[in-house]
Amino acid sequence: MTDKSPPRTSSLGFGLTAKPARRGTRTEVAARPERKARILLVDRDSDSRRLMSGRLGASNYAVESVDSAEAALDAAVRSRPDLVVTDLHLGAMDGLALLRELKSRWPAITVIIVTAHGTIAQAVRATQFGAFGFLVKPVEKAELLGQVQRAIQASPFAMVAGDWRAKIVARSQLMEDRLGLANRAAHNDMPVLLTGENGTGKELLARAIHAASPRREKPFIVVHCKDAREEAMEAELPGAIDAAAGGTLLIDEISWLTPRLQVELLARLGGGSAPVGRTLSSGRIDARLISTTSRNLSELMRTGDFRQDLYYHISVLPIEIPPLGRRREDIPLLVSHFLEQAVEPGGTKKIYSPEAIELLATTDWPGNVRQLFDLVKKNVSLCHSNVMSKEFVERSLGAPPPKVPTYDEARDEFARNYLTSHLQATSGNITQAARLAKRSRTDFYKLLARYRVEPAGFKSELTAPAPRKPSKD
Repeated sequence: MTDKSPPRTSSLGFGLTAKPARRGTRTEVAARPERKARILLVDRDSDSRRLMSGRLGASNYAVESVDSAEAALDAAVRSRPDLVVTDLHLGAMDGLALLRELKSRWPAITVIIVTAHGTIAQAVRATQFGAFGFLVKPVEKAELLGQVQRAIQASPFAMVAGDWRAKIVARSQLMEDRLGLANRAAHNDMPVLLTGENGTGKELLARAIHAASPRREKPFIVVHCKDAREEAMEAELPGAIDAAAGGTLLIDEISWLTPRLQVELLARLGGGSAPVGRTLSSGRIDARLISTTSRNLSELMRTGDFRQDLYYHISVLPIEIPPLGRRREDIPLLVSHFLEQAVEPGGTKKIYSPEAIELLATTDWPGNVRQLFDLVKKNVSLCHSNVMSKEFVERSLGAPPPKVPTYDEARDEFARNYLTSHLQATSGNITQAARLAKRSRTDFYKLLARYRVEPAGFKSELTAPAPRKPSKD
């Protein structure tokens, strides 16, 4: 039976995902709200900010204004603007420095530079650094609105009427790279394979791809394969394929499809013939296909548990979603988002202490974003104070969390292990160890002293000097 009512959602940041349907069932995505393009205005002059904010707001843009580059970076993390309009002269960090920093964090962001004393050289530099345009004050209303309109049209915002990635909370370059791939994938109909550990947000990214695609007004149908009985899947999969016509079909955890259903799905994809007397239905799949897996399909193909020809059909555009441990800079932002989601309407807002945030950012998260969200909900419900301390979080985590070493600690540990391995290989012979490391004896001795490695402990009995025979006298 098809559930045509919009699914309830619960926040998982990256990701915020639909409430899981019964295994083997399908769910349609609810209609997405439209939003205004977001513009971040950066100018030290309050009169200039007020004038441009008024003009842009009257033209149906959502405008936020700040007076410094530092405040602009904080605002960009919080709201992810579609366009930044910044004055050139801002103080210690000027407009060009802000432009470079914005582009280093979010390469796709669009920036317009404004200045009261513009020169051709400055305009050239701004363009070289990636600015979309360069305006000279006083900026005429028509010139400002025309430049902004062209910039918005050239930004990712123009690709869809709604905010396709609004439910994804991430600021790491790693995730921005993945979102860039997803956005490009959205504009063709090639099959996409999303891989990653459990809890990383694969279904959420699939929904974002659908939201950014020309098929966004058509159905988004999900088939959950894990833990589903083969008989139930045989009854469910044909209806799901037909229901996804014109839209997007998501096959969640496709590695759990039985060999028989893999053959039938391959036939429907045009890669073979269905077994005699058994077919999903006639005709090719008229939907964009997205598949997800948390298991290694290459290993499953080696063991014969997943068909190689099916893999080639579903993995034309592979996108790997990194685990939370590889994008730790996202954790503070996710925690802030989760705190908003975890508090009941009218409830008391709670925050983590800075030490608690640091602990969360350095904790191992085998359950990824989903586990982090569950912990935040648990902390909010159990903590009687408005500020959740590091000690409170430690107790809620149970066993002491593994500590992520600092860069200096990791470097020193590597150096000690490196020196130790060479001394072990040469039985403590400094000359030979230095030669292996391609360093002089003097440099090698300095390294041993710096990292407090004692070479004497590595000398074997074979290399130790022989005891002197007693004299006959």
